[in-house]
Amino acid sequence: MELLLHILAGATVGFAIGLTGVGGGSLMTPLLLVFGYSPPVAIGTDLLYAAITKAGGALSHHRRQNVSWPIVAWLAAGSIPVSILLHWLLLDSHFQETDEFEAVLTKSLGIMLVVTATILIFREKLRKNAIEEKPRALMRAIHHNRRLVTWLMGLLLGTCVTLSSVGAGAFGAAILLIIYSTTPAARIIGTDIAHAVPLTFIAGLGYLFAGFVDLTLLVSLLIGSLPAISLGSRISNQVPERLLQRLLTLILLSLGLYYGLS
Repeated sequence: MELLLHILAGATVGFAIGLTGVGGGSLMTPLLLVFGYSPPVAIGTDLLYAAITKAGGALSHHRRQNVSWPIVAWLAAGSIPVSILLHWLLLDSHFQETDEFEAVLTKSLGIMLVVTATILIFREKLRKNAIEEKPRALMRAIHHNRRLVTWLMGLLLGTCVTLSSVGAGAFGAAILLIIYSTTPAARIIGTDIAHAVPLTFIAGLGYLFAGFVDLTLLVSLLIGSLPAISLGSRISNQVPERLLQRLLTLILLSLGLYYGLS
């Protein structure tokens, strides 16, 4: 029965990813917490789940030339080292045994869920303002220092993803759409997915080496999610996208407030 529940959970999250392009860590980690898994196991397992499920999407975008590999490199130059550093600091054997360890992860998850929900609400407005260069002084500064801003964004994403498993999707894409406002959205999304694969893999390996990944659970989630992602993608044009986005935003905001204030 437990195995079937995990497969169903994977299918549910996978279907949401296929329909909306959002989900992943935003839904999977909270769902695993509901199942009774500890925060580090939920986050660590979800990170490797994300790396595997996003790999196919990254390859597909690469084949369609929708990935800017120089941007991926600048992002990774910030995100990968900071992820490794965080594992060295937070996954220390003594700190793992304290209540503060799980509290840090839970609070981080709550904050990132609220941030992701907020991004979903204002994404279109942020993109429009970036294209129109509003505020002009800030956008000029960003455009003149894109490599530095991209690297700093990598540091931020590496921190957020490692501590919460959330951030490599809607959050990362939204910031990239602001930094590279003249780049086609499809290329930005492909770039964000391509960067998410090594980041979630490295971050997930840190949890795996520390003993915080349930491999049986991971396989169960993948069995359910991979076909569900494909199904969701096929019928995404037949469902009311705006309604789904609003429902997803409400769910993420509610979960974020719950974990952030708990």
